[in-house]
Amino acid sequence: MHDPDPLPLSALQHWAYCPRQCGLIHLEQAFDDNLHTQRGQAVHAQVDQPGVEERKGLRIERALPVWSDALGLIGKADVVEFEPDGTPYPVEYKHGSRHKAADIAACDDVQLAAQAMCLEGMTGRTVSEGALYYASSRRRRIVPVTAALREQVAQTVQAVRAMLTSASLPPPTQDVRRCKGCSLRDRCQPEALGRLRSADFGTAPFDPDA
Repeated sequence: MHDPDPLPLSALQHWAYCPRQCGLIHLEQAFDDNLHTQRGQAVHAQVDQPGVEERKGLRIERALPVWSDALGLIGKADVVEFEPDGTPYPVEYKHGSRHKAADIAACDDVQLAAQAMCLEGMTGRTVSEGALYYASSRRRRIVPVTAALREQVAQTVQAVRAMLTSASLPPPTQDVRRCKGCSLRDRCQPEALGRLRSADFGTAPFDPDA
């Protein structure tokens, strides 16, 4: 029995945001653009070209491939700043402002922590924190890589693998804020599924435009 293919790091962020979104992208290979995804692509275009530079005593690497055999993950870190002793500090670029709702911002934290855990395995150095850089506010938000966040990464990996193994698409999250910003809303059809559920259980239908 061969080991399962490594998961892309992005799948963890997608699952944390909405399991159904993750399923549509990584199970059904579906993806659509909207204004949010186009802005995200524009932000990443700035850092997606591999390169190395020295600045203020730091070695800065862009578009650095990262992986973890232990976690079964593979991906690319937007920016990694290496301290003089070789300790890595991942910086993930996101569009928008750092003043996101806490639960939605936490989705980005999972992806960043997974990068940190990959870098630990690659370098043998402990990565205690990283940062998310939000293009609209041009500010960083520091993210401590805590034991709780590491456990969330491990649980998310297990959940995504279970979904892929079962080939079962998760139900819609039925979260108005997340549905409104999702480029896959038309494919997901949370309104139609919400109407079916309301008919079955006698509840008010879910309306992402409410």
